[in-house]
Amino acid sequence: MESLRILLVHNYYRIRGGEDSVFENEKRLLEEAGHTVIPYTRHNDDAGTGVFGKLRLPFTALYSRRTYREVRRIIKRERIDIVHVHNTQMLISPTVFRAAKRMGVPAVQTVHNFRMVCPAATLYRDGAICEECIAHGFSPSVRHRCYRGSRFQSLLLASVLRLHRFLGTFRHVHFICLTEFNREMLLRANRKRTVVDPERIYIKPNFASATAAPPIAFAERENAVLFAGRLDPLKGVDVLLDAAQSLSDGRILIAGTGPEQARMCERIEAQGLSERVLMLGQKTPAQVRELMGRVRATVLPTLWYEGFPMTIAESLSVGTPVIVSDLGNAGAIVRENETGLHFPAGDGNALAACIRSLPDLVDSSRAYYEEHLAPEANLRILTEIYRDILKEH
Repeated sequence: MESLRILLVHNYYRIRGGEDSVFENEKRLLEEAGHTVIPYTRHNDDAGTGVFGKLRLPFTALYSRRTYREVRRIIKRERIDIVHVHNTQMLISPTVFRAAKRMGVPAVQTVHNFRMVCPAATLYRDGAICEECIAHGFSPSVRHRCYRGSRFQSLLLASVLRLHRFLGTFRHVHFICLTEFNREMLLRANRKRTVVDPERIYIKPNFASATAAPPIAFAERENAVLFAGRLDPLKGVDVLLDAAQSLSDGRILIAGTGPEQARMCERIEAQGLSERVLMLGQKTPAQVRELMGRVRATVLPTLWYEGFPMTIAESLSVGTPVIVSDLGNAGAIVRENETGLHFPAGDGNALAACIRSLPDLVDSSRAYYEEHLAPEANLRILTEIYRDILKEH
């Protein structure tokens, strides 16, 4: 398609996360394809501290006059064709969509989490999946202090969603969901009235770059599986150790650090699992990719719905299938007996059974990556979405 002028919008969190990387990678991908990308970014560090910063934040998060003014000015000056938003919390706010609509330019947002139906964005509370806000409105999130343990911040995020639902801000926005499960959860925002237009929702996963080297054959790989990530209860790290107790051969490699690290080491020692579980500590992204390329599978025993675990895309890029909890987005990404295996979330014995029975899925995993998760494939899907939106507009 012809070169577009794209306003790419992103609000950085105080702590860097996966959404920041996706925004930056997608910007680079579009620019390399010849499109003109004008970034509009804010950073939550700019919210300030102290009494003044705290007093100003609620008004900014609800409706940012600065965003409205600046985005309109950029659209006019840069002759923007389409506005693509990644995150609006807290400083940009959904006001960006109203500015785009006022200027007659279509807007699309990539849905990285569950914020549209859950102020905390996780649909997880007190060690379990929670969908109370979908069923009863946003008051449960305030009552349970779901966002950072703060009733005020939970109320603020709930108020942002309530206000812009009331104003109909999201009805004219196009959305890019990362999985079909992601789309289904977004549509549940329409429980009482239309918040989002079902005809304006697209599916496009995130992408990962691949190494030039061909994948190692299954028979030549180490008799091991890899977990790479934060050692956190939500990631199902105890399920890994439960599975290790049921294995008679092979090893589970664990790369990462986190709050559960010390307790996991104690359990490995107490239960005599040191022959089956190897704690590798924190590894660089390049080291993790190298580990993925020589094991038989990557394991993701998550206990929550997840966003879009880049671990899956990176693993498939080196031809390594993924054994994953049959839950949420992670379960939706992995295809049974094509790119990996599923097991019931929290069931260590079932995970061990998957490890023992894993078939050779190296070629099919790499083929799926090249068709759906490689940069070239992702660019094709994204530009098709842009084309469809602009045609409608």
